[in-house]
Amino acid sequence: MKAAEIRALSEEQRKAKLKELKEELFNLHFQQAINQLDNPMRIKAVRKDIARIKTVEREIELEALNS
Repeated sequence: MKAAEIRALSEEQRKAKLKELKEELFNLHFQQAINQLDNPMRIKAVRKDIARIKTVEREIELEALNS
């Protein structure tokens, strides 16, 4: 998911996507612990998507403070 796509989402959609990604990350870590993870690179991709969403949320927050 790209930053431009995240910016196009509403606040509720971003929160829902963040929650969904955190749940997926938890499940991936669980699968990794019991050696059933097929694609370990998916963990890295999900973590980056979570970081992107948080970054965009922070940018919007700072923009609101400066206005």
